[in-house]
Amino acid sequence: MRHKTALAALTIILAATGCTNVNPYYDAGKRHHTPQGFVNNYPPNPAYQRPETGFIETWMTRLKNWTTGSESREPLAPILPVQPDLAFIHQNRTEPALTWIGHASFLFQTGTGVNILTDPVFEDRASPLPFAGPKRHQPPGVALAELPHVDAVLISHAHYDHLSIDSMRALYRQPGGAPMIYAPLGVDLWLEKNVTGGDRSRIVRLDWWDKAEFRGLELHLLPVFHWASRTPWDRNTTLWGAYAVRRPGFSFFFSGDLAYSKDVQDIAARFDGFDLAAIGIGAYQPVWYRNSHVSPEEAVKIHRELRIRRSVGMHWGTFPMGQERLDQAPRDLAIARQAQGVPDDAFFVMRHGETYRPLREQGGAAARQP
Repeated sequence: MRHKTALAALTIILAATGCTNVNPYYDAGKRHHTPQGFVNNYPPNPAYQRPETGFIETWMTRLKNWTTGSESREPLAPILPVQPDLAFIHQNRTEPALTWIGHASFLFQTGTGVNILTDPVFEDRASPLPFAGPKRHQPPGVALAELPHVDAVLISHAHYDHLSIDSMRALYRQPGGAPMIYAPLGVDLWLEKNVTGGDRSRIVRLDWWDKAEFRGLELHLLPVFHWASRTPWDRNTTLWGAYAVRRPGFSFFFSGDLAYSKDVQDIAARFDGFDLAAIGIGAYQPVWYRNSHVSPEEAVKIHRELRIRRSVGMHWGTFPMGQERLDQAPRDLAIARQAQGVPDDAFFVMRHGETYRPLREQGGAAARQP
């Protein structure tokens, strides 16, 4: 029955998509550009490669995973949220703060009165289908309607667990005016078509290493190893990336999705460390997933190589994206910290709804989940 559901879902996706792709931003002078889209700077890690498959087989495998029971991925212990400190996040204008909504969605308050939302997804499923796809295990730590006014949105790439049409439409219509939306090349066109009704005035498109300025902030799109698609037909027709947000006295790194690659050293060579980071630690099993994501061990390595003072693990505990248990990543993170000599309070995980205030001493990771 589940196989038939997956086949029906694939049929719906195929029927709704086309197959002609031309890269309108193609620049022959940039090695990550192709006439059809984009490629990574470096080859994949051969240790994690699997045989190439056609797009139908790939999507059938994905849809089968989406429609298969997730008992083996259930957490060993309850993943307990906290009540969000709404009074603080609505009043805060002067203090850097990071609030975990879930998965890769954070409210980052810069300490300058600017509220930034990363990869906002508030829906129950990270999927193009209402009846299949990764189902949210934890509700958003802060409901969309409870957020303070969002000044800017950072989109890392077009995958459904990072880019939601309903969430983006709601944010574009938020009281007080639409946010500025920062997006990799090609994602801007999707936003223009599906979210803003053709208005480009609130969309800023970025290529790797591009910098935008917004109310005293520098926003940089950084190269990382990943890929992008929303249908079986459009793989890598849009770009992907991580972000650096900088202002005098504070800097923040948001990894989006990434596999470990030499891009990390390239970023480290251009930036003199970061005060705070959100780095993915989930969806690393089976091992070939690590050509798309990093394990906790690799995330700690990134933390060290980018010279980050405090890192928060994300991309776990919300949607069952990998085959590991939903709470396996924090346990493996603790092992990786110890193995690499990183203090517990330097790389930790938050609870859904929790706000981390890096300029205050609050007991660090000792008071947090493993």
